[in-house]
Amino acid sequence: MGRTNDSYLQAFILVGFSDRPSLEMILFAFILVFYVLTLVGNTAIILLSLIDPRLHTPMYFFLGNLSFLDLCFTTSIVPQLLWNLWGPDKSITYHGCAAQLYIYMVLGSTECVLLAVMSYDRYVAVCRPLHYTVVMHPRLCLQLVSVAWCCGFLNSFVMCPQTMQLSRCGHRRVDHFLCEMPALIAMSCEDTTLVEACAFVLGVVLLLVPLSLILLSYSLIAATVLRMKSTAGRRKAFNTCSSHLTVVSLFYGTIIYMYLQPANSYSQDQGKILTLFYTIVTPSINPLIYTLRNKDVKGAVRKLLGREKGTGDA
Repeated sequence: MGRTNDSYLQAFILVGFSDRPSLEMILFAFILVFYVLTLVGNTAIILLSLIDPRLHTPMYFFLGNLSFLDLCFTTSIVPQLLWNLWGPDKSITYHGCAAQLYIYMVLGSTECVLLAVMSYDRYVAVCRPLHYTVVMHPRLCLQLVSVAWCCGFLNSFVMCPQTMQLSRCGHRRVDHFLCEMPALIAMSCEDTTLVEACAFVLGVVLLLVPLSLILLSYSLIAATVLRMKSTAGRRKAFNTCSSHLTVVSLFYGTIIYMYLQPANSYSQDQGKILTLFYTIVTPSINPLIYTLRNKDVKGAVRKLLGREKGTGDA
């Protein structure tokens, strides 16, 4: 109650990788390349899903939303990170830090639920193919995406104020390259048991519940595939689900480890590497994962390039 504005509205110092200055320029180039790949790949998927009528299906509607999430997710982090890596200034304002944490948590939580929604879409496509268009009608798809976004906003509304208002006794150095919840909780000088407990409960709801639904969906899909007598049918089902399952493994494998452990056992160096992976690397390779084995997207790309080439020749 005795806090003043100066005690907790001061700028933060994002330590990042400043303890390894020889790596900063290497990381700058590495992150810049992956950020460009993220922008190009995800923008291409969004445009293709809007332009090509063959991609006006629930699967590509959800994939377009995932690509939009990945674009916003990395853009909320990378520009500030590149600025800090490029020069000696590592500071970020209190409000800038709060905004970054808020956006980061909204988008990350939304993606957790959206991946579960996409697994349900794959379940209906494989296990109930004759009823797919009836079940996955546009209104339901919009409702499912809205639920995912509402969960993301709710999580952020609950956790961000609690995290940002913790007393830090004048400590300004965040041992991370972004304003991330575990790092901000770890630097507090007051009892954080209640905040950690709240974060754990919400983590279970937004991480483990969607993951359980994903595992249930794929268990039912696997049972259906094993009953198929046609090898071609099995191969088609595998191609339909393999991309999404790969993305789920990459995303959930790192984020669950990050958020379902106590803050006092949180390893900063390990946290930085894992955060770098799921915020920078994973969004850049998601478009490749979804397009390498996807004939529809490849066809849409060829059609678009062929049309542009024809226009240029004319």
